[in-house]
Amino acid sequence: MRFISNIRQKGLLMGISAMLVMSACNKDLETFDTTPTPAPTGLSLAEAISPANTDDSLYYHVVVRAGLLPTFSNRTAQFTMFVPTNQAIRILINAASGGLVPVNAPDPVFVGFIQTSLPVATANGIVSYNTCPQVLRSGSIPSTFPNFQYPSILNPAPSVSALLRLTTFPSTANGAWLNNVPLAAVNQDVANGVIHKTAFVVTPPQRYLWDRINTDPDLTYLRAAILRADSGATSSTSLQGFLQNIGANFTVFAPTNAAFQTTITGAIFQALVSQGVDPSIALPTAQALASTPDVFTNPLVIPYLPAQSVRGIVVYHVLGTRAFTNNIPTADTNVPTLLNSAVPVHPGLTIKANFGVPFVSSATVKGLANATAANIIINSSPLLPDPVGTSDQHYLNGTLHKIDQVLMPQ
Repeated sequence: MRFISNIRQKGLLMGISAMLVMSACNKDLETFDTTPTPAPTGLSLAEAISPANTDDSLYYHVVVRAGLLPTFSNRTAQFTMFVPTNQAIRILINAASGGLVPVNAPDPVFVGFIQTSLPVATANGIVSYNTCPQVLRSGSIPSTFPNFQYPSILNPAPSVSALLRLTTFPSTANGAWLNNVPLAAVNQDVANGVIHKTAFVVTPPQRYLWDRINTDPDLTYLRAAILRADSGATSSTSLQGFLQNIGANFTVFAPTNAAFQTTITGAIFQALVSQGVDPSIALPTAQALASTPDVFTNPLVIPYLPAQSVRGIVVYHVLGTRAFTNNIPTADTNVPTLLNSAVPVHPGLTIKANFGVPFVSSATVKGLANATAANIIINSSPLLPDPVGTSDQHYLNGTLHKIDQVLMPQ
């Protein structure tokens, strides 16, 4: 994956995603208009974002740096461009420069950095990921759950397949969005496509879901549970393999270590008490056994944590679709999980989101056997990126949201 390697070597997309953290817009979301679109103007996409356009001029230079200006000058092709505003590009470059270019610097300073210091691979990845190879006006974008995916023109691994494309996830549910980034304006028709404005730069994902689970110090129990669930599994059926498959499309509700400790402690305590152990002894014993992720391989506990049962619990935390919090319905809604492939009649999970301005302020997910709903741990700032964010963490094969309870299917 040359593109991904280039980005990682520069370490930029991880850093520039952080520009989303401190600058959340504080206005209502743009809503999509479904009225008939006017006849396209004579401008091409390349001309529409030219330096003469005061709000697109910086993105124009990113497009030039990416080497894609001829692509968008082609009037015989049709594209949808999600174009970051100039302020979004300023935040991007501020982060990419490590703060050396202040957000309030004159635009020529930003242009200079783009032309000389922004890696071509980074520019190409951003522009390609924010472009769909078809015309996608607002009225064509569903408002239903989950987010509907559209291909971008970004191929993250051409050595794997020349046809591979990363997908983006526009939505009109609860406002207008690309992935979890609000849109500032929509439906600017041009001769060879349409432009929607994004309030922030939407950067392409760089890692797999398993990369996050495998390295996050607060997800070590989830990692151990997945490995236990894979006991005896083949390479074609292992959960670990699914979680690092670029062709997958998942949403993972990831219980924190504290959530797992609470659940496992309670389960062991109940098992000991049912065997006649005094509660005053059973509780500290259960707490000690559940104090590390090794509980999943502890010979004393393994009989009570068979791989099949652990697998059932793990897949109950995974949706077979990709969902960002802004696409979660505002009323309690049941959604199927991967467990439904084995138990079709299971009602799945119940999800719900509450909105602030404009981002989700709180969201819950409830298992069938949970007494109360688990909270999705919303980012402390709206758009914290991988690997430090807790909600809307976007990966090559899905999204991840940390939650504060283990979800129980029965």
